[in-house]
Amino acid sequence: MAEISQALFSTQLVRNAVGEAFKKLDPRSQWRNPVMFIVYIGSLLTTLLWFGMVSGQWPGNALFTGIITLWLWFTVLFANLAEALAEGRSKAQSASLRGVRKTQWADKISTPDADAESEKVPVDSLRKGDLVRVRAGEIIPCDGEILVGGASVDESAITGESAPVIREAGGDFSSVTGGTRLLSDWILVACRVNPGETFLDRMIAMVEGAKRRKTPNEIALTILLIALTLIFLMVTATLLPISLYSVAVNQAGEPVSITVLVALLVCLIPTTIGGLLSAIGVAGMSRLLAANVIATSGRAVEAAGDVNVLLLDKTGTITLGNRQATAFLPAPGVSERQLADVAQLASLADETPEGRSIVILAKQRFSLRERSLQQLSAEFVPFSAKTRMSGVNMPGRIIRKGSADALRRYIESTGGVYSSAVNVMVEDVARRGGTPLVVAEGDGVLGVVALSDIVKGGLRERFAELRRMGIKTVMVTGDNPLTAAAIAAEAGVDDFLSEATPEAKLALIRQYQSEGRLVAMTGDGTNDAPALAQADVAVAMNSGTQAAKEAGNMVDLDSNPTKLLEIVHIGKQMLMTRGSLTTFSIANDVAKYFAIIPAAFAPVYPQLDVLNIMQLHSPASAILSAVIFNALIIVALIPLALKGISYRPMPAAALLRRNLWRYGGGGLMVPFIGIKLIDMLLQWTTIA
Repeated sequence: MAEISQALFSTQLVRNAVGEAFKKLDPRSQWRNPVMFIVYIGSLLTTLLWFGMVSGQWPGNALFTGIITLWLWFTVLFANLAEALAEGRSKAQSASLRGVRKTQWADKISTPDADAESEKVPVDSLRKGDLVRVRAGEIIPCDGEILVGGASVDESAITGESAPVIREAGGDFSSVTGGTRLLSDWILVACRVNPGETFLDRMIAMVEGAKRRKTPNEIALTILLIALTLIFLMVTATLLPISLYSVAVNQAGEPVSITVLVALLVCLIPTTIGGLLSAIGVAGMSRLLAANVIATSGRAVEAAGDVNVLLLDKTGTITLGNRQATAFLPAPGVSERQLADVAQLASLADETPEGRSIVILAKQRFSLRERSLQQLSAEFVPFSAKTRMSGVNMPGRIIRKGSADALRRYIESTGGVYSSAVNVMVEDVARRGGTPLVVAEGDGVLGVVALSDIVKGGLRERFAELRRMGIKTVMVTGDNPLTAAAIAAEAGVDDFLSEATPEAKLALIRQYQSEGRLVAMTGDGTNDAPALAQADVAVAMNSGTQAAKEAGNMVDLDSNPTKLLEIVHIGKQMLMTRGSLTTFSIANDVAKYFAIIPAAFAPVYPQLDVLNIMQLHSPASAILSAVIFNALIIVALIPLALKGISYRPMPAAALLRRNLWRYGGGGLMVPFIGIKLIDMLLQWTTIA
């Protein structure tokens, strides 16, 4: 998928789209777009009239009717072309995704046992709950969770990232995706979906425009366009009897022809946006996929454009993620070297980035070499979410390190006294945005290890842009309030939620939604699933658990939490493109009104000639000019519909004013210029 060309058009794409445009002339395809279906019916009607005129069975100007008919069919074809181009880009992406399926067989086992006998079964026969064994070099046959083992996995076929990732049983990195390749070791996988429901299947279904369900805003806009079309249809239908009556009463002039009425109807109904609406939606999904994000719901893409609250996880999103030990702060009466020595002992068996950084800092500052726990006859005490401490037990020595609150309770439970000076150091570290770890030996507190979490560069500016867009940013973290406040201030977010639990995240989202706001958030763990399911836009990391991916309505293949900002931009761009082109389409109908109405009815009502402000050459050229412009403007706007309107962060009111001037004003002015130029070209033809 990463190899797909990002060029807007290619020769092969255009060639395929032209063929698809003709295939879409099938009435079963046309009726799905009510506005263009009216144009389609009008084209059939004028075609029948032209055949009747050519054969002499119907009076009228066969040349004029033939040219009108030709351009009406061009209008239908150009609208089909816009949709076919958008779908063609998506089909190229889905073809790449289908290429990921390189295995047809799987080793199914009956029990989660490494030595269990397996049988070769077709991948399509696997069901939710089935167990499969995958060895190095094989393709993982289904979406699932690793029950036993761990291995290096090549996910480049889906993510485009060449670096392999580690997936192992337990924790938040046990989820695997069907179609990825195992590079080392072996794993036992429990399938979590049935055939046709895999992540890859959902990706393909959403990418292909034909299977994309219309979003609520699209449905609402379609209803509006249908209403306008019906109004103009009824108005146009009444013009023929009025024209016949006027000619009979005045005993002069000629009644307006059916060909002219069809041309009038096609030019007055919102054909421009009607022809581009589907292409805009499909192109929006395509742009999202180009960013390596899969939306499992079209509603989510649309909601991303209306989001006004972003919940951003601190670790890995706002900060670089790996906190590093930066200072040893000893308690009164304790040397810095003594504190470093004890902190290093407590961290020898701690394989977390924080634990390793403590060992390294002690070695760098005081040349304290790492020691073997076996040589020390030591027993490591692993970290527990319940105790929020870890440490080591050695003969005659009990060492603990952990959060300030946990160590306070531990010291007081052993009869010791928690130093007030240490409490001041803890608050000072937290106030500066660091994370304090308190170190104790026996019933005495030795001091504090300061961990620093580095805020990513450029985020303050991006958050300022979001603020100008009217979007509130909220940092979510498990840190204490002081640490959270310091990092929030440094990053420039609007608010923060400290000591966040799954329940607290869920409650915060519901609170914002009760205020009428749309909320977006990212997550990767099972504990994020409730909040992801509640959020309006929920971006799950591809590296996260199956529960998180099932709860979200988008999946970031790059597992980059900051991608949420780009998703909001794409969503707003899609909504703005649709709104801008709708404004342009409705506005340019005004110019076509001034072109066709005087030309069509001036022979009956000479007074209407005052409306011929463009001074068009003749009634025939005026009508032809409007019809030709109506067809060509669709072609001219196809690149804009597929690429999207350029978007700059600004308040909604300012954005609305800008687009009204640009696309509303342009919709009024461009048709006057275009129709006049076409009229001038037609003056040299016999039809004019």
